[in-house]
Amino acid sequence: MLAELTIKQLRNISALYFMPSPGINLLLGENAAGKTSILEAIHLLALGRSFRTRSLKQLIQFEQQALQVIAKTVGHQTPIGLQYSLPKGLEIRLNNAPLKKRSDLVLQLPLQFIPANCHQFFEQGPRYRRQLLDWGLFHVEPSFNFHWLSYKKIIQQRNSAIRQHKKNNEIQLWDSHLIFHGEKISKQRIKRLERLLIEFEIIFSRLCPNYSGKSFSLSYRSGWPKDKNLSEAITTTIERDKQLGYTRSGCHAADWTFKIDGYEPSEVFSRGQQKLFFIALCMAQIKTMDRQEENKLKSILLIDDISSELDASHQEIILNELVSLPVQTFITSTDSSLARIAESNPVFSAFHVKHGQLV
Repeated sequence: MLAELTIKQLRNISALYFMPSPGINLLLGENAAGKTSILEAIHLLALGRSFRTRSLKQLIQFEQQALQVIAKTVGHQTPIGLQYSLPKGLEIRLNNAPLKKRSDLVLQLPLQFIPANCHQFFEQGPRYRRQLLDWGLFHVEPSFNFHWLSYKKIIQQRNSAIRQHKKNNEIQLWDSHLIFHGEKISKQRIKRLERLLIEFEIIFSRLCPNYSGKSFSLSYRSGWPKDKNLSEAITTTIERDKQLGYTRSGCHAADWTFKIDGYEPSEVFSRGQQKLFFIALCMAQIKTMDRQEENKLKSILLIDDISSELDASHQEIILNELVSLPVQTFITSTDSSLARIAESNPVFSAFHVKHGQLV
């Protein structure tokens, strides 16, 4: 959770400093005022990457050589500093020391981002859905990162052996390790999803009352045929893998969703309801982060353009739901009337953004 934030020379922000509320921060202003750039700076600081572009040099203000994002966290007052310059590239310092592992940064600032077009959760394919699930596992299951990094390295080695046209016995040298870590990951994912579903059903029914009382169920595809375990799938498909040039079966091919009365959400939901679905998922992640509670570490939630696809009543329902969650939230909107909520509830703070400045 952020206690202080300084942004310099990032897009249209020359220099900005503010002390966000530990609760819900409303960033209000007209289009192109710099609201989303503030979210982008927080995202960059927490994950080392932008949600808008792969090229960080695009973030540097025109005619400048570098950008900076500096923050202090609540409680420990741990300083986190990030600089991206054209001569040196990306440099990150955590507690006044150069960052050795990106995972250390991610653990320090657990962050979720809800874009304006988050209905694309249903359109962007299984990889996007796996990433959302694995984010939660990374923060609540201590062994998950070890299994995932091991599995990823093994897949790369096995695929390399396939592309080099190695003999079957050389390719299969990696199989026992792949199966061990793959099955661990799959079990952890299913366990996590079963827990998420319980909270999701409660939260989504409040966000979208029309669906309260409906039946919610988990649909999980492991990444290999239902009638086989991973060992059988890997062993019996080696010739197919050699033809394809990569390992097809495994938890890297998994997919999942929560069905409503047996239907895929994308088949029955409007764009607005799809957005509520995604928001409810992120809220369920926050609700089930036990390790976070043990460490007294609040996660961060970024919501860009809450007004997109949602009417005023649904926006208010979301804001009321956020009040009860252990999360520091930053929300952008062009609707200045949301400021009235901050006036009556101390959990909210409203900041007006204009030309890259807080006014």
